[in-house]
Amino acid sequence: MNLKKIALMIAGSAALTMGSMGTAAAADYAVVLKTLASPYWVAMKDGVLAQAKKEGVQVDVFAANSEDDIAGQQRLMEDVINKKYKAVGVAPISPVNLVQQITSASKKGIYVVNMDEKVDMAQLKASGGKVEAFLSTDNMKIGEKAGQYILKKIGAAGGKVAIIEGKAGNSSGDARRDGVKKSLGTAKNVQIVASLPADWDRSKALDVATSVLQRNPDLKAFYAANDTMALGAQQAVKNAGKQGKVIVVGTDGVPEAVDSVKRGELEATVAQDAHALGAKSLEILVKKVKAKAPIKFDAAPEMVSIESKVITKN
Repeated sequence: MNLKKIALMIAGSAALTMGSMGTAAAADYAVVLKTLASPYWVAMKDGVLAQAKKEGVQVDVFAANSEDDIAGQQRLMEDVINKKYKAVGVAPISPVNLVQQITSASKKGIYVVNMDEKVDMAQLKASGGKVEAFLSTDNMKIGEKAGQYILKKIGAAGGKVAIIEGKAGNSSGDARRDGVKKSLGTAKNVQIVASLPADWDRSKALDVATSVLQRNPDLKAFYAANDTMALGAQQAVKNAGKQGKVIVVGTDGVPEAVDSVKRGELEATVAQDAHALGAKSLEILVKKVKAKAPIKFDAAPEMVSIESKVITKN
């Protein structure tokens, strides 16, 4: 099977819920992430596992091969449903790719919490599904904070700015793009010369940024919708000999990006607390299971916002 299935199980004292005979209890909780191929998702997994230790429960964490592996994530979610976990946290690759599976889970009495990428709530409701809560950083505000910071750095003179988007149609990336455009739009002397997708990929971002710089040698700033792409854009700036002349602001606050900021390469990153998001998601799931409350399909999901912050060299 081509599907790469990653199951990370808590072990030892960090660990397993023990039965009266000293044997490990089966996991009641599962988390299905987009991928574990970036520090952001690894941090979210770590938050889940840390909260599991605190709660004294066992959780299985699964992830698709990549953020393009829609079919793989669907199979993972179907497998989770068949194994009859009591509660599942899920970060869909797209707003619609897990609607059917989430519906199936909730109809079977499995509590579902939606993490990071928001499921299409209209489609979910139409299919008869339910999530108990949606947890995310406010992606619109992330973009707004980045735009405000860029305006501050380029100053009254204004100038040209380019946006490197995530994957077309991805709601998180679209919200960040719209947020930065909203902030930049408040300055009459700032021109957005490009807003192009690089699919969350570093090498694609390098190519996009290189092309933008060639067409706009007087560019003042890039905003990238994640740090992986920001690092690619930063490499393009360096290759063009424009370090210190063109600033790059990223998103997520992953360790490599923070280190780049410390070195004076990336200008800034708007950090999400993926660890806290993962921890809070499992906390909600544990409360639902302990309460044994019936799933209320007509009730709106709880909305939980995790705060973001701008990280700069200072």
